[in-house]
Amino acid sequence: MAISANDIRKGMVILHEGAPVKVMEFHHHTPGNLRAMVQARLRNLLTGNSFEFRFRSNDTLEKVTLDQQKMEYLYSDGTHHHFMNQENFEQVALTEDELGDAAQWLMPGLIIEVEFYNGTPIGVTLPASMELTVTETEPQLKGATASNSNKPATLENGVTLMVPPFISEGEKIRVNPAEARYMERVK
Repeated sequence: MAISANDIRKGMVILHEGAPVKVMEFHHHTPGNLRAMVQARLRNLLTGNSFEFRFRSNDTLEKVTLDQQKMEYLYSDGTHHHFMNQENFEQVALTEDELGDAAQWLMPGLIIEVEFYNGTPIGVTLPASMELTVTETEPQLKGATASNSNKPATLENGVTLMVPPFISEGEKIRVNPAEARYMERVK
């Protein structure tokens, strides 16, 4: 599918010089009397290399559609993370580089979308939200009300993120793993 360079977004996969690349960051830039451009940081999904590229705003790009399969995360052996297709029990492995920041959110039994390009697994799509238990955080101060002063909390999967002061150890919270952001307390 052809799109304009102005339409690229973070997380989108496009074809660049014959290889699929993921848009990690982008910035629309219009310098004074020059033509508008889009500065993007891209990661080659086949090699894992990241690089900067500047598109003219009127460039036409090819958006890549990846095949996605629901798979269960099984385990990590130190170099690879292993996933299993729930229907045919076929297993695939992805490296830490292929997973990027998503690797820290993986827990045994987690059902996740694994992305395939021409039959080769190249990454995962994290769920929109996850419910996790807080295993370590500072106690709430007496008289402290909900304020802007968030505190760090460590979750059951080892990820540390900022939570409101009223959250305590042992509570279940809902988080957005893609942004590593607290959403709400789970009742």
